[in-house]
Amino acid sequence: MSSIQILGIDLGKHSFHVVGHNHLGKEVLRKKYSRNQLISFIAKLEPTIIAFEACGGSHWLARKCIDLGHQAKLIPPQYVKPYVKGNKNDFIDAAAIAEAASRPSMRFVAVKTEDAQVIATIHRIRDGYIKERTACMSRIGAILLEFGLSLPKGHAKMKALFQWLAEQNEELPPSLLNELCSIHEHYSYLSQQIKKQDIKLHDISENNELARLLKTIPGIGDLTSTLCIADVSSSNNFVNGRNMAAWLGLVPRQFSTGGKPKLLGVSKRGNKQLRTLFVHGARAVLSRPDTTGKVFGQWLVNLRATKPFNVVVVALANKLARIAWAVLQHRQAFKAAKQP
Repeated sequence: MSSIQILGIDLGKHSFHVVGHNHLGKEVLRKKYSRNQLISFIAKLEPTIIAFEACGGSHWLARKCIDLGHQAKLIPPQYVKPYVKGNKNDFIDAAAIAEAASRPSMRFVAVKTEDAQVIATIHRIRDGYIKERTACMSRIGAILLEFGLSLPKGHAKMKALFQWLAEQNEELPPSLLNELCSIHEHYSYLSQQIKKQDIKLHDISENNELARLLKTIPGIGDLTSTLCIADVSSSNNFVNGRNMAAWLGLVPRQFSTGGKPKLLGVSKRGNKQLRTLFVHGARAVLSRPDTTGKVFGQWLVNLRATKPFNVVVVALANKLARIAWAVLQHRQAFKAAKQP
């Protein structure tokens, strides 16, 4: 076992396929383990590099490996696929992971802490409640449409649903009203759960130093600051702010060939949820150009005058991401440049 240089693991729910390579890249181990057997095997193994795809349970296993003295490397699944040879099975996947981890230019995913994963879980549950609430609103609207009533969009009308129904002077079956009452209670319950998640995130942002610093940036509030803390484990994972913006998918997608540069729309790579929040933050800034947007000076004014609105939104989201990296890197609050 001392000859193992890199250990590639194909993760599963109950079974884990392991392939070990020596310093020459030759396979010296090929075994299948259960979860408990894998932990016991890793505990007895001499310190080495252990690689696996960044997926469900990978951060937990990475922390276990680090605690046992190993070097854990998480690889994005799309970077492993080119190293899969022949047909696909679990051992071939594990061998591809081990080979990909040996490449000097390979990019790895930073290991998240337990606190970061808890924050990400709060966000994920909140997003689930929002999707359920949206589906609930659509369901109510569809039911009423079957009875010739078109419910206006928005939470204001949904909260005052029965008052709105009374104003329509339409007779509805009592049994239908009972069903609407039941589903409307579910809508109210989901709204309460979303508020509870918002309170949790607000408390986290108030008690976390980096989150408080991020909130000094215009357009960044509790949601964006806490998700940055959760998903951007450390600013040192990026060389500069542009790298972080590229990781978020806020830079142009290239399709260059023959020495002719060709830039397309934004790449939309990486973290979709965090990218969405930065874009929404940029929209919020642009909705108040005379107050919040004033800190960005003439650059934003000129851009807004010469470019379409959505282009300006993405450009500002890119700038917000770069500023967020600088705040995390230097641990200093955002300071607006002095206007001439």
